[in-house]
Amino acid sequence: MEQKNEPYEIWDPPNPINHYGYTKYLGEEEVKRLVEEYFIVRTSWVFGEHGKNFVRMMLTLAKKRKEIRVVNDQIGSPTYTKDLARLLVDIIQSEKYGIYHATNEGYCSWYEFAMEIFRLTDIDVKVIPISSEEFPTKAKRPRNSKPSKRSFDENGFARLRGWKEALKKFINTY
Repeated sequence: MEQKNEPYEIWDPPNPINHYGYTKYLGEEEVKRLVEEYFIVRTSWVFGEHGKNFVRMMLTLAKKRKEIRVVNDQIGSPTYTKDLARLLVDIIQSEKYGIYHATNEGYCSWYEFAMEIFRLTDIDVKVIPISSEEFPTKAKRPRNSKPSKRSFDENGFARLRGWKEALKKFINTY
């Protein structure tokens, strides 16, 4: 199956392109097999105070390098852990079972994400946009990771704020 250009809906057939994605898919299928009422929440590009994440990695690299190469042809939605946590509480306190795509609003490439990180922190580092082929990784990564938020709208949940606003809040408290 070809990758879509538009955002993925919760009903789109999964097409994992790496082992990690395949195991997530298997986990979802097992949950659906075992219980009738469930919450499956898909998220992506998560950043926050704890653990490894793209924001922390960019800030660390900027201390060591004058130039950073960042992939510009993979598009997704960054997700701030504090926003995600509040949303998860809202979802589980409801009885609106189902599958949700939970990310902050808007889409960007990793390159655009990096540029916004450095703009907000006033760090002067040269960011060079590159293709996925120029940045080989062990796991193949999807070009389009844009999730649709239609399931939030249909179930009356408020969408998360924009990723740029969430990133600014995180940077200001980091």
